[in-house]
Amino acid sequence: MSTIQLYTKETRVWIPDVENVWRAASLEKDYHEGDKEISLLLEPIEGEEEFESKVLEVAKKGLPPLRNPDILVGENDLTSLSYLHEPAVLHNLQIRFVERNAIYTYCGIVLVAINPYEELAIYSDDFIQLYSGRNMGEMDPHIFAIAEEAFKQMSREERNQSIIVTGESGAGKTVSAKYTMRYFASVGGSSTESTIEQKVLASNPIMEAIGNAKTTRNDNSSRFGKYIQIGFNRRYHIIGANMRTYLLEKSRVVSQAVDERNYHIFYQLCACCDLPQFQPLKLMPASSFEYLRVGNCVEIDGVDDKQEFQETVHALTLLGVSSKYQSLVFRLISAILHMGNIDIEEGSKGEDSCQIQLDDEHLNTMCELLGIEAKQMAQWFCNKKITTMAEVLVTPLSLDQALFARDALAKHMYSKLFEWIVSKINRALISSTKEHSFIGVLDIYGFETFEVNSFEQFCINYANEKLQQQFCQHVFKLEQEEYVREEIEWKFIDFYDNQPCIDLIESKLGILDLLNDECRMPRGSDQSWAQKLYTKHLKTSKHFDKSKLSNTSFFVAHFADKVRYEIEGFLEKNRDTVQEEQVNILKASQKFELVSELFVENEDQKPTEVKAGVGKQGKRMTKVAHSTTKPTTGGGRGRKEMRRTVASQFQDSLGKLMATLNSTTPHYVRCVKPNDYKLSFTFDAKRAVQQLRACGVLETIRISAAGYPSRWSYSEFYGRYRVLMKSSEISKKNYRKTCEAVLARLITQPDKFQPGKTKIFFRAGQVAYLEKLRADKLRACAVMIQKNVRCWMQRLKYIRMKKAAICVQRFVRGCQARSLVRFMRRTKAAIRIQAKWRGFVKRQAFVRVRTAVVTIQSHTRGMFARRVYTTMLRNAKAIVIQKCVRGWLARVRYHKQLQYIIYLQCCVRRMIAKRELKKLKIEARSVDHFKKLNKGMENKIMELQRKLDTSVHENKSLINKVLEIDNLKQQLVQAEEGKSLVEKLKQRIVELETEVGEVRHLLADSQAETKIALESMEKERTDKDEIILELTTHRDKLVEENKSAVEEMKNKEEELKKSSEEAIATSCAQLQHDLDEERSQYQNHIKEYNRLETRYENLKDELEMLRSKELEGSEENGEVPPKPRPRSVAVMQYNMNGDAEGMEPSEELIELRKKIEDLEEEKKNLKERIYEKAEEKSAQLSEQIQLKETLAVNEQMKLELSTLRKSIAENASATLTKDGNVFKELYNQMQAMQDELDVRRSEVIQLKSYVAEQPVSNADLIDKGTMTGTELLGSRNRMEDINLDKLDKSDLKAVLIKVYDHNRMLEAELEAERRNHEFESGELRESIKHLSQKMKQNGSFDMTSPFDGNVQQELTRMSSENLELLARIESMDKQNRKLKRQLKLYSRKLNIADGTPRSESIATLSSALSSNADEDAASIHGHPMLRHKDSTEGGMGMLQFKQADTVKIVQGMIVDFKPRGVAVNMIPGLPAYLIFKLLRFADYSNDDKMIKHLLHQVINCIKKVEKKHDNDFEYISFWLANTCRFLHNMKQYSGEEEFIRENTDLQRRHCLRNFDLAEYRPVFSDISISLFQRLVLIIVHKIKPMIVQAMLEHDTIQGLSSSVKPSGMRGRSSSRESEPGADYTVEVMLKQLSAFHNMMIQHGTEPALIKQVFRQVFYAITAHTLNNQLVRKELCNWSKAMQIRYNVSQLEEWLRKTNLAESMIRDTLEPLVHASQLLQVKKQSDGDAEEVCKMCTSLNAQQIVKLLQMMTPTNDYEERVSLKFIKTVQSKLRNIRTTSGQQESLLMDNSFMYGVTFPYSPSPLGLDQITVPDTLRCANLIKSV
Repeated sequence: MSTIQLYTKETRVWIPDVENVWRAASLEKDYHEGDKEISLLLEPIEGEEEFESKVLEVAKKGLPPLRNPDILVGENDLTSLSYLHEPAVLHNLQIRFVERNAIYTYCGIVLVAINPYEELAIYSDDFIQLYSGRNMGEMDPHIFAIAEEAFKQMSREERNQSIIVTGESGAGKTVSAKYTMRYFASVGGSSTESTIEQKVLASNPIMEAIGNAKTTRNDNSSRFGKYIQIGFNRRYHIIGANMRTYLLEKSRVVSQAVDERNYHIFYQLCACCDLPQFQPLKLMPASSFEYLRVGNCVEIDGVDDKQEFQETVHALTLLGVSSKYQSLVFRLISAILHMGNIDIEEGSKGEDSCQIQLDDEHLNTMCELLGIEAKQMAQWFCNKKITTMAEVLVTPLSLDQALFARDALAKHMYSKLFEWIVSKINRALISSTKEHSFIGVLDIYGFETFEVNSFEQFCINYANEKLQQQFCQHVFKLEQEEYVREEIEWKFIDFYDNQPCIDLIESKLGILDLLNDECRMPRGSDQSWAQKLYTKHLKTSKHFDKSKLSNTSFFVAHFADKVRYEIEGFLEKNRDTVQEEQVNILKASQKFELVSELFVENEDQKPTEVKAGVGKQGKRMTKVAHSTTKPTTGGGRGRKEMRRTVASQFQDSLGKLMATLNSTTPHYVRCVKPNDYKLSFTFDAKRAVQQLRACGVLETIRISAAGYPSRWSYSEFYGRYRVLMKSSEISKKNYRKTCEAVLARLITQPDKFQPGKTKIFFRAGQVAYLEKLRADKLRACAVMIQKNVRCWMQRLKYIRMKKAAICVQRFVRGCQARSLVRFMRRTKAAIRIQAKWRGFVKRQAFVRVRTAVVTIQSHTRGMFARRVYTTMLRNAKAIVIQKCVRGWLARVRYHKQLQYIIYLQCCVRRMIAKRELKKLKIEARSVDHFKKLNKGMENKIMELQRKLDTSVHENKSLINKVLEIDNLKQQLVQAEEGKSLVEKLKQRIVELETEVGEVRHLLADSQAETKIALESMEKERTDKDEIILELTTHRDKLVEENKSAVEEMKNKEEELKKSSEEAIATSCAQLQHDLDEERSQYQNHIKEYNRLETRYENLKDELEMLRSKELEGSEENGEVPPKPRPRSVAVMQYNMNGDAEGMEPSEELIELRKKIEDLEEEKKNLKERIYEKAEEKSAQLSEQIQLKETLAVNEQMKLELSTLRKSIAENASATLTKDGNVFKELYNQMQAMQDELDVRRSEVIQLKSYVAEQPVSNADLIDKGTMTGTELLGSRNRMEDINLDKLDKSDLKAVLIKVYDHNRMLEAELEAERRNHEFESGELRESIKHLSQKMKQNGSFDMTSPFDGNVQQELTRMSSENLELLARIESMDKQNRKLKRQLKLYSRKLNIADGTPRSESIATLSSALSSNADEDAASIHGHPMLRHKDSTEGGMGMLQFKQADTVKIVQGMIVDFKPRGVAVNMIPGLPAYLIFKLLRFADYSNDDKMIKHLLHQVINCIKKVEKKHDNDFEYISFWLANTCRFLHNMKQYSGEEEFIRENTDLQRRHCLRNFDLAEYRPVFSDISISLFQRLVLIIVHKIKPMIVQAMLEHDTIQGLSSSVKPSGMRGRSSSRESEPGADYTVEVMLKQLSAFHNMMIQHGTEPALIKQVFRQVFYAITAHTLNNQLVRKELCNWSKAMQIRYNVSQLEEWLRKTNLAESMIRDTLEPLVHASQLLQVKKQSDGDAEEVCKMCTSLNAQQIVKLLQMMTPTNDYEERVSLKFIKTVQSKLRNIRTTSGQQESLLMDNSFMYGVTFPYSPSPLGLDQITVPDTLRCANLIKSV
């Protein structure tokens, strides 16, 4: 099929457009060959709504380019497009960048990187792990894929690699290079672990400061090129790096364009001018320096120059630049700035001379900073020296010449400084190890064209011409290799060769050659050079042209564009002239060595080391003579002729760079700037197409299009286009034969495709043609299906209508018959109804008459009844009235009599009172007495008034206190302080209630006194009655307000109760979350500790190997081997002497050495402390320390209680704004009373402590050794007399300390008695043995002899004493056990009060009070401590062994134990039971050394097994199960109540009797965590290669694979050549998981632990699957989502079969389920967006948006997700979901580990049921007891 036949109606094409470069259109009618015009319908662009018609003339513009099908739009590789041309490339990039936010796209071997102007979360370590080891093209395009390709080819082909990063300013070259370096450092991993990448990254701030500047296009533009060469050793670890720089823009130092800046370092230094250390530099603000204010831009928005300067200084320090040299660098930079401010004036002789005032401030400052003489520098700024054959002349300079010379010197100084800093960086990055291979990263300018182009742009474009030539040759070479490899016929591809343009520039008599010749001419000028160019090349080269309107410019036709260059300044920039006299002055600087060092040429320095640049680096002088003699007369001219120009230097460095690149395998990254306004994800088509043309991307497309751009494997072609095949053509065993047959039928032109060995190669447009045929075929099949379905539906409709008609007829006939019958029945019924109706009417008339008669009778009878009731009611009320009146009359008479009596009493009393008054008047006739009495009464009234107010106020406050106490009691009960706080509050409430009662009594008394006082005041001062009445009224009002306040308090109390409950619930949830996080972090620390421990063991093994090699070498040489030394000393000496032969010490080794030295020193110090501590009074000191710690803890608890009370008061005051002062007042009073109570308690505690300490002292214990029974009994009685209920926390702690003290004394007494008993028993046995021997000698023994009688008496006496001692020991044992029980009781109460676990508190006190040297040593070395405990009855369930055989036994039970075969027929957890039985014997023997040795051996052996079999699932699973079982056994037989509840009586008797191993449980728990993590890593490592294939790539549902479009990746051959691997499916992965699950069950692993293991495994499956799906576009479609959902359902079914289907494991699969649902649901309207946000709860916003952006339709009937819908989802997600401030990650964290717990699970088996198998190697060393 010809291309013209494709131009049919509605065919979509591209047409040129002025604004958008290319615009989409479609044909309105078919195009036939010969037509002159094509009618087009332009598609509306953004902002338009209607279609526009346009006619295109074919004769002038040709046929428009065809558009690719929708399924090809957004491809990862541009060369996989069917139609390869400029509009297709531009549109594909725009779709990926704008709609999908994909900044990377492949173009064959080129990676196109578009600057997003936004920080993207696609460079994390998870992405590095994701791309590591993957072939290029398997994942979405990424800079890491290019880096991985280079690293893989270097390691596979052992050839050096290069990554060439180009692009114009602001395109993101530096960032791409930086991420490439980061990837190499991550996957390469520095062998010395002193990561070179960190040093390279540390060099970035330095290079950016001295080599980057703000331009109009970029705020941080690199004004130089660099080539970083990363060295690798034979293991492909990074060992060093080297940096070479090119094209430093020196002219920027003295001049900048408008809105541009100088180099950042100048502004950074000026920003710190106010700092004291920079005062000697005499810096000023940047706007005050001439070199910095030329561009009228001093600051950059959002950039803090001061902060950037600090980073630069920090980076210099990291790279080893001392502060001395840093200060010298800053002096040089400051000197350059001051140089620009030197005022050069015209001289007195006119324009031909100039002068500088010697008192010029900036001149003196510059000379002072450089250490040179100002007078000399001022002279040579204004004059120059000319050396001729006969004499040396000094001529003045004009003003312009002087300014030019000054600027030239400034540029030269900065260039030299730049070179010096680069050399310093290279010294820091260099490595002494031999380099095996390297990867170079080139970050250099792209093609540049401006309005005015000069020498700099010419050299930059010349370099890009060379790079483009190398690029085209490499691309053509790869194409040729691909065709040869596939053995297809091909013709030579014609591609653009820019060699003529390069020859124009660099050939003999080329542009550069003529420029260098002109620079050698004494009077050479730009004009004469231009005339030579016109004469030489204008008519001979088509790449050279001249402007018709100007003689000062010329054109060069580069590969990217035709550029006009202005000749002005070419010669001066090429010469780069600096006056030799000025440089000599700088060389002569003696004050600062760096100044002279910069300008002294190194004779051994080769030209290759000069990083010269176009106007960008300094000149290089070649030494002619090395002798110290003076030059000859013509010597000056000789040196001048040998001076190399900038162009020649740059040409040499460029040639060496190209040689380096040609010797490596290149990889290309083309950075594109999407717009000039730095807008994120905004694509300017004009700017993009300019850069694509300039960087060679379109040339790559053209080369690919000239050959066979579309390449499909046979299997992919068969799966995609099977619908086009006939059954006779299909051969399932031979895909190639099938594909060739169908292509021969479909494509008639044989040159349109070529079948290769593994692929089919298509010409451009053929894939689109096949897609059209496939779509037509599918459309025809759809039409056929629709036709048959519609026929079937119509036939069904006809049959239904026929059946309906017959049914209607049947029903009509039946209806007619029923109508006749109905008429007959109605007639008969009507007659009967008439009869009934007539009878009914008659009956109704009768009923009405009867009802009327009955109604009249009822009303009449009711009237008579009501009359009788009224009469009776009146009589009854009259009787009541009479009764009340009579009573009232009687009461009136009574009250009158009472009033008369009272009146008589009043008269009598008044008479008596008058008499008394008369007497008082007589006595008080004196005026002074009357005044005194009156004054006392006034004071008393005021005092009573005050008392009344105080009483009222106290009454109110106390009532409020009572209410507040009730409220606090309810709140504190709900808080976490526990029972102790509640009890204290209860006590406090009782005290307050007591105080309230007392106050109430006082109030009652005061009220009585007030009443008496008021009565007396009524008699004395009647005028005070009104005041008292007002006070009473006010009090009543206060009482009412109090009642209302009480009601409000109740309401607020309920609200506070609810709020506190909610707060407690929230805090509990937060605490649970924090606990999970802490557990996870703790387990991560364990994991890191195990890794470091393994590393330490490996280093020790290496040291032993090296030491053994040294010994062998010395023996072979006949030397006497050194004596063996202790291991710690050997390690220390090894650490001090450095590393072994041929091995450099790593940072980790150095750190371990330091740790070993510190530990040895600490061990030595601690031993000395132990000896000193043993000599001192250890018990007294420990008691004081513990007492202080306890008091400190008590004070801390009090402080927390006070804080809690204060917070409650503040919360309550904030809640109850009206009565907040009530809470504050109550809190203040409570605080005051609490302080007073604390004082009293402290006094009581001091007294109790003093009393307790008096009878017993440690000194007495040391002297006497034992206590008498009276003292012991006295101390015990004192302990028993203590009332625990009346003690608080501090008292309990003091008592507990004393209890521990007495307990230790009892143990010492018991031990002494036992020793005495053993000694006496031994003597008795010896005497008995001696007597028995005598009996044997004498033959008989006469008991009647005197001697025998004495012996009998002695035996009797000793027996009685022995019995007494035994009784005493038993009593002391009982007393010891009783005291220990009391001790446990006290510790429990103390734990309840403190809220700390029992084991922690006992461990703390025991460690503080213990005086045993062994325990102190153990605690010092970090080992758990053993504690003796109560002994119980028991003698079964043990394995007897000898302590000397411990190592062999444990070795046989753990290290030599083989789980496979041996453990199959045994009880699960058998080694754990056997080890615990050994532990029981050691406990029964009461030998702490034995039990410590046994436990340490068990721990070391388990760790040894974990290290030895770290990748063996069977061993790790087996010992995880046994370690957990051993841990549970330690709990089950510990004797603690919480663990022995489910034990049988026999198991209770088997509990440990002498030692408490609670502190060893965390050790075994940590080992279990380490084994758990290792087990999970083994499982994940085993199934990780299966996950992607099984979950994503394998076609579980047959028939869906044909609809999935292959990627069509055209990667290079090495990327696609992968070793054939197994075809993993979900069934294979589940089979592997089932094997793991069955083995764990077989090993006896607990179900809870198995669930945690597979929860972690399923999380890893989900994370790995989703992460791969998020970076692979071909996996984001409807068909693949169906496959994934089905695979997830298989995993869920497996969970149900294995009884693991609980919510926690099932929840780990939710992200996959939601991702599949997201790809399958409808995505069009706002409602769909709302549904997506509600559905995908397990995915974060980034993941949802990424999946929507990557969703790709695989067929024409699928619709692409619109950009509007994606933005709608983004906005809704931002509104719905609130982030915690942390940035969401796109990928799931593969390294995440859930916190593991080991729920207690007691064993039903008894220890007596466990037997030792005969197959155990150590069975002969142990014996069951």
